[in-house]
Amino acid sequence: MASLHRPGQNHLLAVLSEVEFERLAAHLELVPLRLGEMLYDPGKQLQYAYFPTTAIVSLHYVLESGATAESAGVGNEGVVGIALFMGGGTTASSAVVQTAGHAYRLAGSLLQAEFGRAGLMQRVLLRYTQALMAQISQAAVCNRHHSVEQQLCRWLLLTLDRAPLRELVMTQELVASMLGVRREGITAAAGNLQRAGLIRYRRGHISVLERPGLESRACECYGVVAKELGRLLPDERRR
Repeated sequence: MASLHRPGQNHLLAVLSEVEFERLAAHLELVPLRLGEMLYDPGKQLQYAYFPTTAIVSLHYVLESGATAESAGVGNEGVVGIALFMGGGTTASSAVVQTAGHAYRLAGSLLQAEFGRAGLMQRVLLRYTQALMAQISQAAVCNRHHSVEQQLCRWLLLTLDRAPLRELVMTQELVASMLGVRREGITAAAGNLQRAGLIRYRRGHISVLERPGLESRACECYGVVAKELGRLLPDERRR
């Protein structure tokens, strides 16, 4: 399995210098992430950081009523567990696997030690944190001011940017919980996109047929997030 995966599939690990990467390489553990797996719970001390390669992890909040909403997603562009190097150690949100796949797991103490060297790893992680904050802020604005269809388009496009395939294993219930809206709203929005020939939905699978069409129906929030990520973390893959 290791021959099919490599750390360089994660953009943050890919841009490290050879010296920094070699310090971490022996400690990076390739782990499978199952759909729905909880990587950490609110308020609990984080033990590991996860650098996704093919998996996508959702950062979301669960209210006392049981209602949920995603604040951000993390795929091969980032890392799960920023509280480890930002100093908090815990977080108020949950991290749940949204799309099954793989990630490289690293002990939190090792990430903290490398961050403390104040080298390229520190600069890359801080830039990624800024990009993540932009994503969280934009999601809050989008959920407040834009239609469910626009939110769905934004969410699909961001997921596609992180996923290796154009077909997503995703139920309408899961999408609704991520966006914090009623399932009926997702059903109506997905129906509109399907009738327009942009997606095909069947038995928990969403296939994107025409990405430019999704982009034309999405609000400006997708473009803002994608542009900020590209500005802060240019694709300089070396490995």
